[in-house]
Amino acid sequence: MNAHVWLSLWEVLLVLGAVVLVLARWLPPRPRRPVTLTAAAMALSSGAVLGVLGLRWQMAPVLAGAALALPFAVSPLLRRGARRAPWWLALPGAAVCLALVAAGPATAWALPVPVFPEPSGRFAVGTGVLELTDRERPETATAAPEDRRTVVVQLWYPARKSSAGGRPAPYLGRTEHEGRVVSDALAAYSGLPGFLLDGLPRARTRALYDVPAADGGDRFPVVLFSPGLGGVRGQNTAWAEELASHGYVVAGLDHPYDSAAVVLADGRTVRTKVSATGDDAEDERRAAGWTAVRAADLSFVRAQLGRIHSGAIAGPLTGRLDTARVVAAGHSLGGGAALQAARQDPEFAAVIDLDGFPHDPAPQPYRQPVLALTQAIGPDTDPDYLPQLTRVLALGSATSYRLTVPGAGHLTFTDAPLYLPPLPSLVGSLGRTEGPRVTAAASLAFLDSALRPGAGDPAAALASYGSLAVHRPGS
Repeated sequence: MNAHVWLSLWEVLLVLGAVVLVLARWLPPRPRRPVTLTAAAMALSSGAVLGVLGLRWQMAPVLAGAALALPFAVSPLLRRGARRAPWWLALPGAAVCLALVAAGPATAWALPVPVFPEPSGRFAVGTGVLELTDRERPETATAAPEDRRTVVVQLWYPARKSSAGGRPAPYLGRTEHEGRVVSDALAAYSGLPGFLLDGLPRARTRALYDVPAADGGDRFPVVLFSPGLGGVRGQNTAWAEELASHGYVVAGLDHPYDSAAVVLADGRTVRTKVSATGDDAEDERRAAGWTAVRAADLSFVRAQLGRIHSGAIAGPLTGRLDTARVVAAGHSLGGGAALQAARQDPEFAAVIDLDGFPHDPAPQPYRQPVLALTQAIGPDTDPDYLPQLTRVLALGSATSYRLTVPGAGHLTFTDAPLYLPPLPSLVGSLGRTEGPRVTAAASLAFLDSALRPGAGDPAAALASYGSLAVHRPGS
C-alpha cells in the first residue's frame, strides 16, 4: 500500500455498488434486474463489513446515496407490474445520489488515513515510549508545589531487519485509543471538528514496538526533537523513521501543558494551556517563555540519555547510544527551542531548525553547526523571521546552513502533507510525500557531515533541494 491509496477494498466495493445502484435504472430491461440486485448486495454487504471494522465518516454520504437509491432501484423489480418513475423525475434524484456517492472518495482523498513512506535505510525501525520526570525542576504550569516537570519521549531507533513479534506502532499514540485522544486534541487546537482527523489513529507507522536494536555493537547518534506549538511528539514520524533507518536514534518529546494532549503512564491526559492574546508584545513574551521551558526539556532529556545507555532505564538501547553526539532539533517553536537549548547547553553537537522562529530574548554565540530549513518566503511570511534567524545564525562559531525549499509551506516539514488536503496555502505545493522526503534527505546530509568523520561539506547536497545560504564563522 502506498501514500496514494486512500480507499480500502471494502470502501471501493461500497462506492462501486452505490454507483451501479444509481445508474442501473437506465440499463436495458434484460441486464437491469441481475445488475441491480448484485449492486444492492454489494453495497449492503460492504456497508455491513465496514460497520464492523469501523466506518470512516467519509463513507457516510456514500451510504446515504445508496440508501436513497435502493428503494427506487429495487422495488420495481420485486413488485410485478410496478412502473418506474419517468426519466425526467428520476434524473434529479440520480444526480443527488451520485453527488453524495462522489463526496465519499473525494473527502477520503482530501483527508486520507496517512500511509507512511517505506524508510530507505538499511535498518528496520523500532520504537518505544518512556516517561521522564525532572525531580529538580518544578512544573510551572500548575500551582501545586510538589509537581515536577515530566515529559513523555518516543524513541525511534535502528532495529533488526528480521525482527519478529513486534506490532506496528499506531500513529500518535501507544494504542489506537491514545492516538484518538491526541488527534481529537490536535483538531480542537486547530479549531476543527474531531471527526475530520479520525484517519490519524487508524494509521499504522513503519516502526515496530519494543523490538531489539540492530545487531552489532554500533553506538548510534541521537536527535532530540521538539514539535511545533501545540504539536505532539509523533508529528514528524516519517522524518524520524527515515533517520532511524539510517542509523540515528530520534527522540520526540511531548511537552505537557504545551503539546495539544499528552497521555501519561497513569492514564491522565494533560491538555494544552498555550493561547495567544492578539497583542504582539504579550504573545512574543509568552512564546519566549514556552521556548525556554522546551529548551530546558531538551537539555533534561539529553542528560537522561546516559541512564538509557547504561541500562538504568531499561530498554533495547542499553549500551547503544552515542551520548557525545546528540543533536537538538525541532519544528516551528520547537526549532527555536532547539537553537536556545544549544546556546545554553554546549553538550549538544548540532542543531536542526525546521522553519522555527528564534524566540531567545538574549541570543549569544554558540559553537554548534546549524541546519535551518525554511518555507518559501512570500508576502504572508513574518517579515522579522529571516532577519532574526540570520542574526542568530551569524553568532555561531561553526558553519551553518539556511536552506529555503521552493514550494514548501510551514507544515511541509511535518507529517501533515500525508493526511491534510494538498492545498499550497496549507501544506505547500510539493505533494503528499515530497515534503517529508526532502526534509529527511536534507537532515541526513547535514547530520552525516556534522556527526560522522570524513563525510565532507554538505553544501552541494543541500543546494540540490533549494536555495542555500551558508553562514561561515567571521563571514
